[in-house]
Amino acid sequence: MKKFFMFLAVAGALTFTASVASAQDQPAPTEQAAQLSAEDLLKGTGEDVPFHQQIKSYFIQGGPGFMSAIILCLILGLALAIERILYLSFAKTNTKKLITKVEDALREGGVEKAKDVCRDTKGPVASIFYDGLLHYDEGLDVVEKRIASAGGVQMSLMENNLSWISLFIAIAPSLGFLGTVIGMVKAFDAIEAAGDISPNIVAGGMKVALITTVGGLIVAMILQVFYNYILSRIDALSIDMEEASINLVDALAKYEQKK
Repeated sequence: MKKFFMFLAVAGALTFTASVASAQDQPAPTEQAAQLSAEDLLKGTGEDVPFHQQIKSYFIQGGPGFMSAIILCLILGLALAIERILYLSFAKTNTKKLITKVEDALREGGVEKAKDVCRDTKGPVASIFYDGLLHYDEGLDVVEKRIASAGGVQMSLMENNLSWISLFIAIAPSLGFLGTVIGMVKAFDAIEAAGDISPNIVAGGMKVALITTVGGLIVAMILQVFYNYILSRIDALSIDMEEASINLVDALAKYEQKK
């Protein structure tokens, strides 16, 4: 599933880059017309400009190089975030129902039947239970240690790829700031070439430079929302795993007393 989402991300990035390249190959008047459309809209002329045309105009003004890198961060970050959300959704288990099945299995068929119940149940909680039951013959102390170790492994699996999402959250605004600095340098070069500090030259250069910063910040905010949502899902699952592990140890202790 992870490879599938990475394939979609790369395909989307290539498609987007191709569209940008085709936009760059258009004649200069088309690019100027897109810029004028966005400027007219901001000035409140009342011209009805489609939203995607506004985005395209701002994208071209901001510089296809840096803006493409920022969009690529968004595509890859969203692909990883969606993959994590789906993984955590499938990892969700009704722990109360599972622990009830395990207790019933212990009463009816002992540890072996409880293993079968855990083996037939998907999710990290069932995996932890199964790992603990495998070492039941070694004592409850060993079972508790195995449960703790298995819980750490499952937490690592749930947090997989989060570091990449946080990397894209940091890189997107950094690319925007870099594009802004380079745009300001170009604006000062234009002022130097003109030999005069014209308001049009300064305002135009600063506007183009700041578009990359806006794009980077928007991408970072979008990915940050997904990142925090994933963390909240992981926290909820970790609490369920801890409570279920305690209930399993209690159930095994009761089972041992009845033997």
